[in-house]
Amino acid sequence: MRKINRREFLGQASCAGLGYLTFMNTLINLKAMNSAAISNSAVAGCNDYKAIVCILLAGGNDSYNMLMPYNNSHYNEYVTARKGVYGSGAGLAIAKNAQYDNGTLIPGTGLSLGQLNYSRMESGVNRTWAVHPMMTKVRDLFNDGKLAFLSNIGTLIQPTTKTTYQNGQALPIGLFSHADQIQQWQTGIPSIRSPYGWGGKMAEMMSDCNSNQSISMNVSLSGSNIFQTGNSTVEYAIDGNYGAVGIDGYSPEPTYLAQEVYTEAINSLIGEDYKDIFQKTYMDVVRNARDGFLEFDEAIQQSITFDASDFPDSSIGASLEMIANTIDVRNILGFKRQIFFITVGGWDHHDDVMPNQHAMLGMISDALGSFQDAMGPGGVNMENNVVTMLISEFGRTLASNGNGSDHAWGGNTMVMGGPNLINGGTIYGDYPSLASGSEFEVGLGRFIPTLSTDEYFAEVAKWFGVPNSDLTMLFPNLGNFYDPFSNNMPIGFLNA
Repeated sequence: MRKINRREFLGQASCAGLGYLTFMNTLINLKAMNSAAISNSAVAGCNDYKAIVCILLAGGNDSYNMLMPYNNSHYNEYVTARKGVYGSGAGLAIAKNAQYDNGTLIPGTGLSLGQLNYSRMESGVNRTWAVHPMMTKVRDLFNDGKLAFLSNIGTLIQPTTKTTYQNGQALPIGLFSHADQIQQWQTGIPSIRSPYGWGGKMAEMMSDCNSNQSISMNVSLSGSNIFQTGNSTVEYAIDGNYGAVGIDGYSPEPTYLAQEVYTEAINSLIGEDYKDIFQKTYMDVVRNARDGFLEFDEAIQQSITFDASDFPDSSIGASLEMIANTIDVRNILGFKRQIFFITVGGWDHHDDVMPNQHAMLGMISDALGSFQDAMGPGGVNMENNVVTMLISEFGRTLASNGNGSDHAWGGNTMVMGGPNLINGGTIYGDYPSLASGSEFEVGLGRFIPTLSTDEYFAEVAKWFGVPNSDLTMLFPNLGNFYDPFSNNMPIGFLNA
């Protein structure tokens, strides 16, 4: 064969320069479209629809300012551990009655912590809790039984005490490391560095549920991710504002000459009968990408239309609105099971944690409230079929570094759904004493988790339809915390 350079190749190719260049912007979807999930499902049948919406707060959320003690004795421990109330020195505690204007504390103006309608007796004390002042939607969802908190949760290989921690026994690899911990929350395996996520592997187990095999069960609003990557399955990436992202310049109904030329060129390249196995395989992927884009785009045009005020004007608001649209056309697309993924970055608050959290926690709270409303009877009407779960790689130190907080371990998170799905209005797990030197505190306000991510993830997987016999395939260490063949849920925040 005569060697030719790139310029010669493009000059000699059919419709020079169009096909080669326009495919580059859709590489994520090229791999997603052709990844047919393996048919190894042990599921007897999927007569109902179920969806998981996983939201990653990337960077490590300072979650002890998201959910904090409210009764006086434990609140005082919180203030001491956080080195005082914000506005006095380096303190990171939130005053019980305070208003924040762009993160600046204005004492005594009446916006209080969002007290939760939940309490429990511990050691003769009636413990109560509150949420960040900007999380009013989350407070209301909790009090309405549509949201629950999971407390002091983190990656664990086995139940861990101070002694085993200090001896370095069976600890997750790369503890306190962003790269390792963010991976482990997505893989469900804290003992090794795995490239496969539990969402991806679960989609392979459940692949028989969906009649649509050209669009992945896993839909990402944040591009490629570990969580949705399986042995042969990856995500189908869409955009929060525009939905399906097709090949640059391609349109099924061209509206101007250049677009018509691009579309004809791409169709010509796709329709060619290639003899070379590599060219044929590549073009098969591209063809499936185009067909999947057309199918998804046509379906989404038929979805529910929300008012401009129904979702907040934020990236996560747009992403959750697009997920609501996608769920609404589930029957058109042939889905009984779907897994959605969103990354919201910027939570690594070594500096300016208070003003940053003021804005960001309010943004999350508003978006969650809007999405749950959209899932209700006035919207998609699937609120008891959709679990929204939040994850973040670790909690942060209670001790201030002067202007922020540093990497820690156990933290708090939330899970949300309809009133018949979520056993809401409850804090699950053991919210620790925040006092220095308490049972699970190992310095600087870092806490050994008492609730494992295995239990959290296994409960969601079990509800989704993964058989008991397959749970340890997803979470090898699950048996250290829960009997995988139990009829009971690992934690109890979901109705079976």
